[in-house]
Amino acid sequence: FFFLMIRRPPRSTPKPSSAASDVYKRQEWRSKSIYQILTDRFAQTNGGTEPCKDFHKYCGGTWKGITKNLDYIQGMGFDAIWISPVVDNTPEGYHGYWARDWFKVNEYFGTPEELKELVSECHKRKMWIMVDVIANHVGPVHLNYTTIKPFNDSSHYHDYCIIYDPDWEHNQTRVENCRLANLPDLKQENPFVKDFLLKWIKDLVNDYDLDGLRVDTTPLVPKWFWQEYKKAANVFTLGEVFSTRFEYIKGYIGPLDSVLNYPWFFALRNSFKGSSFWDIWDVYNSCLLYTSP
Repeated sequence: FFFLMIRRPPRSTPKPSSAASDVYKRQEWRSKSIYQILTDRFAQTNGGTEPCKDFHKYCGGTWKGITKNLDYIQGMGFDAIWISPVVDNTPEGYHGYWARDWFKVNEYFGTPEELKELVSECHKRKMWIMVDVIANHVGPVHLNYTTIKPFNDSSHYHDYCIIYDPDWEHNQTRVENCRLANLPDLKQENPFVKDFLLKWIKDLVNDYDLDGLRVDTTPLVPKWFWQEYKKAANVFTLGEVFSTRFEYIKGYIGPLDSVLNYPWFFALRNSFKGSSFWDIWDVYNSCLLYTSP
């Protein structure tokens, strides 16, 4: 993984009192080799290897399955893992991005105790754990919010509209207020929504002793909210800004600690598809402009 930039936290930033404080070193994430895991597709609790019958549904991967394979992951040279979102999801949300009940963890992945065990076993091996989180949207329930907890009222969401392709480069207001893939868009400016999400992320980090967060759909949420979210989480935050525009991407470094380097990703991928290697050079020079010393 390429991090575009990591800012040093202010020296006066308060540290959490839990064991998470021992790994609350944002700058040290620079040196980490992170193994990304789609929890449902990695390893079953019983070690089973039978093929998944339907890739649109759950395939049986669990936190217990990951725990049993930490030595394997570490043996490949990785010293951190990044796992799927942990919150309860709407039906067939095997990927974790369709939040339903924010008070529960995804039972398909395991129990709260098994998630804590995974974190503990990582720390025993001096491995760090990053959890994917979402604050932009919930599962695909269209306009019927009754099953979403606690966001069960239309006032918790922006008015219905869909993000279209031209919006990504020409209409940031629609990017922040309309729906991605018709997923109900949370209204962070609503005090109840904002306060709950901030408390939820603080509790998640502290209850499970997490070391970092990968923040999904970063540009779809206002920067002011991410500033408060980062402060509440009080651990390293890595944003997903799916763009090749450095000027656009750099705007989210500060509200969050770092972002995934998608310009590098696309340049490298395209070079193996026949594009000029000079494109990599151009991206490299652009990247240097936004990299901290």
